[in-house]
Amino acid sequence: MVRCNLSRLLGERRIKISQLARDTEINRGTLTRLYHETAERVDLVVIEQLCRYLGVSVGELFELVDDTTTTAQEPRDRR
Repeated sequence: MVRCNLSRLLGERRIKISQLARDTEINRGTLTRLYHETAERVDLVVIEQLCRYLGVSVGELFELVDDTTTTAQEPRDRR
């Protein structure tokens, strides 16, 4: 599965979703789904905006993890 590290990155920088939405003009709902790792798809433009804003690479924003290492906190209803 692909894990999104947006919540960790925002926490480290003390940035709120509302501030990120204002600064990047990315829909707040999209950011919330990425933050809570419930997004099923993301436009490449959004990924590019987030990486540029946060000063990270795509590999730092997203990472591929083995499904056997998932925790109970992660969404279970994946399609």
